[in-house]
Amino acid sequence: MRRIPFLLMALLVICASASAAPVALFYMTDSPESIRSFLAHSSKIDLLVPTWYQVDENGLVTGGPNPTVLDVAHGENLSVEPIVALFNKKKFHTLATSVDAQNLMNEALLREAKLHGYVGFQFDLENVDYLDRDNLSALVAHTAEALHKAGLQISIATVPNAPGYPGAGGFAKWIYTDWRGAYDLAALSKSVDLICLMTYDQQTRWTMPGPVAGWQWTLDNLDYALKVVPQDKLSLGIPLYGYHWYTGAPIEDKATGEYKPNQSADYISTPDALQLASAYGGKPEWDAFDHTEFLWFYRDQMREWIFYTDVHTFKDRYQLTVDRGLEGFCSWVLGSEDPGIWDLLPERGAKK
Repeated sequence: MRRIPFLLMALLVICASASAAPVALFYMTDSPESIRSFLAHSSKIDLLVPTWYQVDENGLVTGGPNPTVLDVAHGENLSVEPIVALFNKKKFHTLATSVDAQNLMNEALLREAKLHGYVGFQFDLENVDYLDRDNLSALVAHTAEALHKAGLQISIATVPNAPGYPGAGGFAKWIYTDWRGAYDLAALSKSVDLICLMTYDQQTRWTMPGPVAGWQWTLDNLDYALKVVPQDKLSLGIPLYGYHWYTGAPIEDKATGEYKPNQSADYISTPDALQLASAYGGKPEWDAFDHTEFLWFYRDQMREWIFYTDVHTFKDRYQLTVDRGLEGFCSWVLGSEDPGIWDLLPERGAKK
């Protein structure tokens, strides 16, 4: 009979663990909008990842914290794990093939973590040549060893890369060789504490109008990652922003005097998208196939398109993290969100 209370307690622990809310990771830039959003909603954020640091090809780390943000985070015992970014193929290759440069970088990261009380760092290494795939994995493993020895965490943001090879078109080849092909998820997951799968930017200024993160595209990339990344090491990217496509002024070739078409697109926040809709008569519509909100309107006799993340779009992807038992979600970026998402998220203390 004494075993019954023990079994009941074990069952309660298992149930509580299974129903735990996903870890809410939010990215923050230095823009006033992003900082204001953090200050207003910090109690619903589990891990803050601010864009505070960069590294160059020589391993020189530059950047630093926003004092107000850091004070608030420390006052609330909110973990801070800044980004260390590098977006350049040639510079990354130089860094990744120099142990001395990596050691210099790692020393700087350890110094900054000690000075400012960070729990670790997140690598945001993009625009990496697919031929540097193994170099990227080795660099991450090298830094992970240094940070882990100091009791710090390391995560990495990765560009979604299902199915693991390029398609037939020219764009498919470019997006693979320059953006998607460098991430060996199996190798990276052995080194890091967390992989943030950036399941957004499916459509961008480089493409035709469409969802920032289509539903089937998100599922395909999630399923592909889960083949080699443990659930408790995977965070699903949920965009908070959108893109606005419009017809730009034709581009003149100064040498020939000829003009080329200029289909343009800009990053846009959800509040700004709705403001444009109000101004020009756009009506938000739900795309049931891609689980996303979009709208269109006419200006200067030309149709403009906006795909963006409203609370419904966010909720469906949030629920996906729950259904798949993932560690959590990672959302880019504070300041661009639909305010309604905050009503969906529990207070940080309520998760414990």
